[in-house]
Amino acid sequence: MKTIIISLFAVLSMLVPSAASANTGGEKAISSDRLPKAALQTIKTHLPGRKVAIAKVKTELFSKEYTVIFTNGEKIEFDGRGRWTEVKCKRSAVPASLVPQPIGRYIRENYPDCRILEIERDDDEYEVKLSNYVEVTFDTDYNVTDVD
Repeated sequence: MKTIIISLFAVLSMLVPSAASANTGGEKAISSDRLPKAALQTIKTHLPGRKVAIAKVKTELFSKEYTVIFTNGEKIEFDGRGRWTEVKCKRSAVPASLVPQPIGRYIRENYPDCRILEIERDDDEYEVKLSNYVEVTFDTDYNVTDVD
C-alpha cells in the first residue's frame, strides 16, 4: 500500500508542474478580433479610428489580461471579461467618455489646465495621472484619497 501511495505521489508531482506551466505566465500576440466582445466595443466606441499595432493576451492560472497598443503609442488594457483596467495616452488626453463623470468634473475644477494622460482602475480605486505629473487617487465612490 505504501508503495502505491508513493508511486501515485510521484506521478502527480510530475504532472502538476507541467500542467501549471502550460497554463500560466504566457503572453502572446493575438489578432485584435480575438479580444473579448466588451473590449472590442470599448475600442470601437471610445477609441474610434485608431489602428491596432499589436494585441496581446497574458494567461495566468485563473485569469487573462489583454493589452492593445495602437500605432500612435496609446495603450489600453482589459481584464478577462473585456472591462478596461488601464488607459495610457502619451500625447493626447484619455477620451473623456472613458473617464467617470465625477472624476472628470473634479479634474476640470481643480486642474483646469491639465489633461488626463493615464487612468487605471481596479476593484478598490481609480488612479489618474495628469499632464502636470500630478497623480490623483479616487476610491470607488469617487472621493479623493491621495494626491501625489
